[in-house]
Amino acid sequence: MADFNEAHRKTQIIEGGYVNNRSDRGGETYKGIARKYHSGWEGWDIIDKIKQIKVIRRNEIVKDKILDKMVDDFYKLNFWDANNLDNIENQNIAEELFDTGVNMGTMVAAKFLQISLNLFNRDERDFKNLIVDGFIGKNTLKVVNSLPYQAAILKALNGLQFMRYIDICESDESQEVFFRGWLKRI
Repeated sequence: MADFNEAHRKTQIIEGGYVNNRSDRGGETYKGIARKYHSGWEGWDIIDKIKQIKVIRRNEIVKDKILDKMVDDFYKLNFWDANNLDNIENQNIAEELFDTGVNMGTMVAAKFLQISLNLFNRDERDFKNLIVDGFIGKNTLKVVNSLPYQAAILKALNGLQFMRYIDICESDESQEVFFRGWLKRI
């Protein structure tokens, strides 16, 4: 089964540290946790106390074991467990779903998987179409873990992700500033 710690380590390299970019729809973020979308995260109390003492530089990672644990727990609960990724057998697919969930939301990642799998079912000759509901349940898990062409599934997931980035940039040019960075996720 897939390993959260390995997936989280890779995603954290992309997410970096503290950022407060005016163009970022999530606003102020720490290690990818956006204050706008996760204002109740207890780690913001620590960040705010540090900001009273000093300026946190762009992409700085605060050295605090309690804060590190809060970050890890937040990602495990909200992005790994939320998509049932402990039950994905292929590490690369689980990592892709995790990272996409972090960047676009867990339901989007789950829908990308369900859409991709349905595209591989050869007009329902291999399996009945999955319901594209944005939840990775037992039917989705059974299909993704049983198909022999895991690399092709990964390519389909990346293709859907790439198209979503294009749609975002075409609908709001202010988001183009993030496009090159987003490509690191594909």
